[in-house]
Amino acid sequence: MVDLQGQYAKIKAVVDPSIQEVMDSAAFINGPKVHKFQKNLEDYLGVKHVIPCANGTDALQIAMMGLGLEPGDEVITADFTFAATVEVIALLRLTPVLVDVDPVTFNIDIAAIEKAITPKTKAIVPVHLFGLAADMDTIMQLAKKHNLYVIEDNAQGIGANYTHTDGSKTKTGAIGHVASTSFFPSKNLGCYGDGGAIFTNDDDLAHTIRGIVNHGMYKRYHHDVVGVNSRLDSIQAVVLDAKLVYLDAYNAARRSAAQKYSEAFKGYSHIMTPSGKTECKGICNTCDCHVFHQYTLTLKGIDRDALVQHLQANNIPCGVYYPIPLHKQKAYEDERYIESDFTVTNQLVKSVISLPMHTELEDDQIEFITKTIIDFIDNNA
Repeated sequence: MVDLQGQYAKIKAVVDPSIQEVMDSAAFINGPKVHKFQKNLEDYLGVKHVIPCANGTDALQIAMMGLGLEPGDEVITADFTFAATVEVIALLRLTPVLVDVDPVTFNIDIAAIEKAITPKTKAIVPVHLFGLAADMDTIMQLAKKHNLYVIEDNAQGIGANYTHTDGSKTKTGAIGHVASTSFFPSKNLGCYGDGGAIFTNDDDLAHTIRGIVNHGMYKRYHHDVVGVNSRLDSIQAVVLDAKLVYLDAYNAARRSAAQKYSEAFKGYSHIMTPSGKTECKGICNTCDCHVFHQYTLTLKGIDRDALVQHLQANNIPCGVYYPIPLHKQKAYEDERYIESDFTVTNQLVKSVISLPMHTELEDDQIEFITKTIIDFIDNNA
């Protein structure tokens, strides 16, 4: 699904000496390399504060801790996403409120958010799923109307541009009150281990979060807030800093591969290729609102599991993200949920399939993958 070895080969001459510098300095935790990456990422995103941490799940949890959310507060997020988003809500003894998603963009459904808001609601967590920017203008307007926080889950969307209604653009992760991201190796900007970060333009919130990630300390052995131990190590920072220079090129390569996939599938009614912003009214593989962390098809009238087996038989990797809705997961079942409120998610989990998507995809690989899928459809539709 990804080719990290091929990507590494192209930046090896930069990465290897940088790692050696860390080894020679022995500044392994919170050293100057971490601060350098932090500053460079702030400049790239156009956000005032980047606070690195140990992983993307920690980043989400720390963002919520920083906002002072209390047990019982309701947090609305999408049913169709990775479990980490709801996991941290439950860990903090907040109340997760799962809602359906849009069938075209896969992102959280705005009408479903508004329907789910109660007097106990304190925050909304939009996920920029598969790399496509969620409808942030509408979400921010809704949050302002109801006095809610917006916590962007940007684990899959780093580098995407959100185009506002006035035509201006902002990087995802720099729009909400606070945002989180993951630097897991397979992400568009990934390290060689675990890593994450929190973003915000709020000076006071940034100060609070900087204490939280470091055991609640601003001064050694003075614990001013309840904190955790979640820091990005210097080796991961130099890897990320080396890759950050290429992030726009990486995302452009993903968009190019996505465009080639979609062009090959054009005219096949059994395949819905991924779209961009809802207002694009169709296929949108070239605009910068999508960075294609995943390239995900929605199948119509095709046995998805049989296609998975067919691809595997031809040594083609694929993924099903996600096979079980969060509201049906044993850990997050709740008698409040009504199946009729999750019609889109319940259908997507049966019909989506993600194809290989990374910066090293070559035309002959894309041709082989698409031909294998088309042959299957021609023989089974």
